[in-house]
Amino acid sequence: MNEQALIFYFCAMLEEFKKQARDQRKINRRFLNRLSTRPPRDLDEHFHDLHEAAFEKIDCLDCANCCSTTSPIFIPKDIDRLAQRLRMKPSEFIETYLTVDEDGDYVLRSAPCPFLGDDHYCSVYEDRPRACREYPHTNRRKMHQILDLTYRNTLVCPAVLWIVEQLREKQVGS
Repeated sequence: MNEQALIFYFCAMLEEFKKQARDQRKINRRFLNRLSTRPPRDLDEHFHDLHEAAFEKIDCLDCANCCSTTSPIFIPKDIDRLAQRLRMKPSEFIETYLTVDEDGDYVLRSAPCPFLGDDHYCSVYEDRPRACREYPHTNRRKMHQILDLTYRNTLVCPAVLWIVEQLREKQVGS
């Protein structure tokens, strides 16, 4: 398949994901709300197993929807590390790339991420923010504490949507 055909294919896949995420948003919201009020003891184990299975099937470089549509939160360590990487002062990095959101957090001024290449590779991957390193947060401990974030990520990440679908099919928490 030539490069143009691949781009069309992945765009079509991404559009199908977005439609599926929108169609399932209410049922996913109810399901995750129920899990957050009565989390099963093995919830982390379910998430971690499905996280591994998801990323055996899904390659983030095929999608990059997270980097194209959302911004991570930048903590001071991230700012210092990236400023050093780019040979800038932290204040210059903030002025060039960041803004403060409604929660008082530093986030990117614009989307897609300025460090995302056309090939979906990150030009600062080794020094990327902690939030990017941990995304999509489906292999963390105490998953019951971040199920609201998990819901929001079902609208951004095909892997998270698949994980939640699998949890629903397995009737986890029922």
